[in-house]
Amino acid sequence: MDKHDFIARFGGIYEHSPWVAEQAAAIAADTDDAAELARLMAECVDNASEEQQLALRRAHPDLAGKAQIAGELTAESTTEQASAGLDRCSKVEYEKFQALNDAYKEKFGFPFVMAVRGSTRQEILDAFSRRLQNDYVLEFETALAEIHEIARLRLEAMENDR
Repeated sequence: MDKHDFIARFGGIYEHSPWVAEQAAAIAADTDDAAELARLMAECVDNASEEQQLALRRAHPDLAGKAQIAGELTAESTTEQASAGLDRCSKVEYEKFQALNDAYKEKFGFPFVMAVRGSTRQEILDAFSRRLQNDYVLEFETALAEIHEIARLRLEAMENDR
């Protein structure tokens, strides 16, 4: 597939970060295996500048956040958050998510990122609380690993839809 088609197809794999697909197009355009695409795209992110990686983290929405309530999430994020029941939070759960989102962003300077597909609301809340104890360096890496997992799951879903 040519570069334009590759970017059109895979530009949304990394949340609001089509630059990943743009960089990966040259090395992955002839690959249609989801695992290999995930590896090649992750490599592009891992080799990006710290500023680009931080921007990538900041491109992610809050979990059970205002963008979800307002219907402003990408289709992929909507599906992922709904699969974890984040669209069905009780008022108390929603308030917990808001407080944790705020505390996390205040501490780290980017939103909490977790591959939530297959998780429960309680598992996500527990992960939030645990990861708030991390230092910046560990959490920067943890968030990136979660972002790569989200990308891998999105690529697998695309492969399964074919």
